[in-house]
Amino acid sequence: MSSENYKAFFRCVSGCGEEYPLYEIVYNCKKCGSLLEVAHDIERLKEKSADEWINLFNSRVGTVKWPYGSGVWSKKEFICPSVDNENIVSLSEGNTNLYWAKRLGEILGMNDLWVKMCGNSHTGSFKDLGMTVLVTMVNEIMKRGKSIDAVACASTGDTSAALAAYCANAGIPTIVFLPRNKISTAQLVQPMANGAIVLSLDTNFDGCMKIVQEITKEKTLYLANSMNSLRIEGQKSISFEIVQQFEWEVPDVIIIPGGNLGNVSAIGNGFKMMLDLGLINKKPRLILAQAEKANPLYQSYLNGFKEFKPVVPGNTLASAIQIGNPVSVKKAIKVLQEFDGIVEQATEEELCNATALADRTGLYCCPHTGVALAVLIKLVEKQIISKSDRTIVISTAHGLKFSEFKVDYHESMIEGVISKYANKPIELPPDVDKVIDVLGKELKDRKRL
Repeated sequence: MSSENYKAFFRCVSGCGEEYPLYEIVYNCKKCGSLLEVAHDIERLKEKSADEWINLFNSRVGTVKWPYGSGVWSKKEFICPSVDNENIVSLSEGNTNLYWAKRLGEILGMNDLWVKMCGNSHTGSFKDLGMTVLVTMVNEIMKRGKSIDAVACASTGDTSAALAAYCANAGIPTIVFLPRNKISTAQLVQPMANGAIVLSLDTNFDGCMKIVQEITKEKTLYLANSMNSLRIEGQKSISFEIVQQFEWEVPDVIIIPGGNLGNVSAIGNGFKMMLDLGLINKKPRLILAQAEKANPLYQSYLNGFKEFKPVVPGNTLASAIQIGNPVSVKKAIKVLQEFDGIVEQATEEELCNATALADRTGLYCCPHTGVALAVLIKLVEKQIISKSDRTIVISTAHGLKFSEFKVDYHESMIEGVISKYANKPIELPPDVDKVIDVLGKELKDRKRL
């Protein structure tokens, strides 16, 4: 049975019953205004057994047959089944490594600690996973004869990089709105290099988001932020990959950095789909990690999710999750409640030192991964996470995008942060005796972690 025989469509998350085809330009329910989600004909998918699905997906590992070499499109039937393969826009995203953090685990007393390296993707972040689906559908819509002048997004960096790259690959114009002086140089230059129209606004992400929502009311400009649930569909593949990499076994705990909160709902949806289709038989516990300076969901968690209040985010080094009014909050809360979820926060000093500690063991983490690692350390100390749990930390972006942050850390230049693991170069004259003397002292002092 080919993927064209399966069906996916937009469905209102409120349960009001509204549905729309994926090629319709729609972001909210026309009846009640709620966000949409991508739904699948699960009964049709059940016509193939769990073993048949597993064998099919395993057979695609390492293939060069288009488009199944992509980590996203290798699960096409579970993500966006009816799109024409010729319209797929892919940069071989996904299939990222699941890194056994052996040395870091030893420091924490854990022997089953893993880091899902989602930043080891084409543009250096997990955003590629959702963007391949969204830009593919834009391409499909245009091939069906609808006029789209450009695709637009608000971004704290990584979304704009992914959107610009995928649209450049498809020859589709891109508009990105970035908060001025709030993203790294590496993140800023990516959409510039890929030919996007880059607008730097003197506001934060939430301010950029208001602008992009206004301009995309004009249907010839297509919205690429995660309130568009096509993005969430691609990010579901993280769940599929993790389980497949563990030979279809489910880990105990997954820790996810959270800003706009699309990724936690995507990962939860992936596990729910695998449960519905019998590929797995249990759920992991999901933990959402927020920066203390941008923590609206953490504040809501403290009151049992009885109410949610947006916040004005402070300046956090975890700039990609510096969001005070996340659009996917209702989806995230629903998923966390279904997955025995926890929300925890990390201070700037905690995220900095967690990042640096991980780097000491061979990683090179972005500050957002540092938030998740800091939360891991905190919850292990509180015995909320058992040291024997198979625990996965989602690393959202490549550390090379944030080398300025690392330089500031090691030069002890971050205000309010004591750089516990700072490691500055030692400046010496070109004198062999002095070099030998200093090396002797350093090697004696630097005991193995």
